[in-house]
Amino acid sequence: MSVNDLNKIAEYIVSNGKGILAADESTGTIKKRFDSIDTESTEQSRRTYREMLFQADGMKDNIGGVILFEETLKQNAENGTSLVQVISNQGALPGIKVDKGLTPISEDSKETVTNGLDDLDQRCKEYYEIGAKFTKWRAVINIGNGIPTDGCIDENMLRLANYAKIVQANKMVPIVEPEVLMDGSHSIDECYDATSRVLKSLFKHLKDKNVDIKGTILKPNMVISGASCPNQAEIQEVAEKTVRCLLENVPEELPGIAFLSGGQSDINATAHLDAMNKIGGFSWKLSFSYGRALQQAALKAWMGKKENIASAQSAFSHRALMNKKAALGNWNKDIEN
Repeated sequence: MSVNDLNKIAEYIVSNGKGILAADESTGTIKKRFDSIDTESTEQSRRTYREMLFQADGMKDNIGGVILFEETLKQNAENGTSLVQVISNQGALPGIKVDKGLTPISEDSKETVTNGLDDLDQRCKEYYEIGAKFTKWRAVINIGNGIPTDGCIDENMLRLANYAKIVQANKMVPIVEPEVLMDGSHSIDECYDATSRVLKSLFKHLKDKNVDIKGTILKPNMVISGASCPNQAEIQEVAEKTVRCLLENVPEELPGIAFLSGGQSDINATAHLDAMNKIGGFSWKLSFSYGRALQQAALKAWMGKKENIASAQSAFSHRALMNKKAALGNWNKDIEN
């Protein structure tokens, strides 16, 4: 496969209903997932689990890119092949999470900024040599009493733009992830307002930094009710408001939008994506970049045991196919069984 320029890489990742497997959980996060199945998190067990996903039949045709944690980018499969090569052999492109996590904006603030710019250029050179074709940086925006503030949004989106510029200079596609969290009791309209403010700021900063939008992928949240909101919006309302928010704020020349699942159930993440693609009327590909919503069923089937690998791969492959169908607007609940 020839991917010579950033636009071709970005387009390939979300082509024909393909989406992204987010397998970039930090060591702390993957430990929590493994704790839930009574499995110790070690370098080897993490490798075994992720290799299991990458070798699954459902990778082919359904997954266009895989976001990796740095440890995984440098690991080999059990047979000695690099995991980067395993992913490539399945027709997907390897990428890497490059941000270094969050710190509070100020001592008593509930708002955060994302770190990792200081040595990013140097790290990008190394990741590119190993075989990474794209990268990801996550900014986190909370909704609450008086937040998000304009200052928090502006600083986080400026950092996302600086990140994207550095990554493109290193011949990789930046995935920009401005996540408005589901945590909280806010309404879907409050989420709409915060998401709109975030996207306006993001694309202003990307333009100011001369980032090539055609060589960029957006990984946003859906416009959705807060997790503890008493009035949960229905599937169709989420789809309509998310599409409207994107049409108002996202340039047409962006190749693809790959949603995060952000704590939604497997089925809801798929149903929302499908409903949006059934609405249509947009220029970009609307796809998925799911972590838990692709992995949770496989994790529970695996339970850390070698004899469960086939059934775990089957569970992963099913979710990958369901989300591909949703990215094409061809999903319905009846095909889940």
